[in-house]
Amino acid sequence: MQARDRLIVSLDVPTVQEAEKLVKLLGDEASFYKIGYQLVFAGGLEFARDLAKSGKRVFLDMKLLDIDNTVASGVENIAKMGMSMLTLHAYPKAMRAAVEAAKGSGLCLLGVTVLTSMDEADLRDAGYADDPRTLVLRRADQARDAGMGGIVCSAEEAEAVRAVIGPDMALVTPGIRPAGADKGDQKRVMTPYDALSAGASHLVVGRPIVKAPDPKAAAHAILAEMLAASWPANR
Repeated sequence: MQARDRLIVSLDVPTVQEAEKLVKLLGDEASFYKIGYQLVFAGGLEFARDLAKSGKRVFLDMKLLDIDNTVASGVENIAKMGMSMLTLHAYPKAMRAAVEAAKGSGLCLLGVTVLTSMDEADLRDAGYADDPRTLVLRRADQARDAGMGGIVCSAEEAEAVRAVIGPDMALVTPGIRPAGADKGDQKRVMTPYDALSAGASHLVVGRPIVKAPDPKAAAHAILAEMLAASWPANR
């Protein structure tokens, strides 16, 4: 894969019109986009379908979790939309149901381990006894066994997760910030260079591009940093 295939621009904007403007502005600098709750609930599902039809790849970040039949039904319909990636929380039963529903579709299912906005104190507040790293590795192991296409985790855990899931699964890391950038509400972040060197296959970048004075220049700079990294495929 080229660097542009590994960079996923997060369309964290409030309207479809703003998303369309950003995609047009970025042009060939970006070929892969993430669409999450904010845009989905502003007409983003039809936009996601149209974006996929235009030749762009779309990562639908819905973090599904429900009873098995409901998860399976949702995955079946999302696969028909032409999406490239879809997230669900990495609970074993939900993952197994999703994998069965996605068979033959080409949809890459990603298990969300621990949100990058959460640290050990947040997990304790949520009732978990494990620290983030321990929980991430357990869920990565379960995702591999369920037949998932990949994992979403902090780049801080990328090297350890890669050792668990092996070389073939996707390893998608949000919380990516270029050197010197503000962390925002993310607590576990890493630079593009370090994340790829640690074993990430795809980087999700939102605010450093979307909120930049010149988004296209910001994307270009991140791609340049990615090209300097020695990711596993090029070693």
